[in-house]
Amino acid sequence: MTAEADAERIFRTVSRGGVAVFGVDVGYAIVGHGGDAIARIFAIKQRSFAKPCGCFGNWEMFEQIIDADARARRFVSAVIHDHGLPLSIVGRFRPDHPILANAPDFTRRHATKGGTMDLLMNAGARHDALAALALEHGIGVFGSSANMSLGGSKYAFEDVEPAVRSGADLALDCGATRYSHPQGLGSTIIDMDSMRPFRIGIAFDDIRRIAATECGMDIPGQVIR
Repeated sequence: MTAEADAERIFRTVSRGGVAVFGVDVGYAIVGHGGDAIARIFAIKQRSFAKPCGCFGNWEMFEQIIDADARARRFVSAVIHDHGLPLSIVGRFRPDHPILANAPDFTRRHATKGGTMDLLMNAGARHDALAALALEHGIGVFGSSANMSLGGSKYAFEDVEPAVRSGADLALDCGATRYSHPQGLGSTIIDMDSMRPFRIGIAFDDIRRIAATECGMDIPGQVIR
């Protein structure tokens, strides 16, 4: 089955209130849209509600929903377009955009924090197709890594804990992920206002180098606390 066909199945599950587990380039993910689905994800993972979900996105969604200056936009484009790397950002969002405006209150509360949201971009064909469907239909796909809280990202379906796999309405074995991290981390997460990392994850050294050499930005090697 193609990545696009997988994305259709996942989106159908999520848009009908279900929870899906599947692989993207940076690890296995668990996602939903409805309030009950998001609550289930937190319960399945035993995740603290203090940690918001992320949103599957793409460049078009980033341009439409995130308030970022020209230099930050140039940085994101360089990473995902010029170098083809995955990247998560945290940025101030426009609350009237359909991805957030159409989300249930519970989902919106737990997918945002302090007027910001996390957007994952360029995490492989399956991810990109799913993000495109989300944007087309105005139904956001929100979630987290498919693992028990603090258990580390999983890069093969069989490594996803049975409780996480069985807790989903749809669980797809997508094989080994393109990237992995020795400390079990997912995508690198960069704050758009400060250009500091929330997470030093996959491809961080490359992302940091791109910021310095192509955008004149110094991304520090310490995470935001």
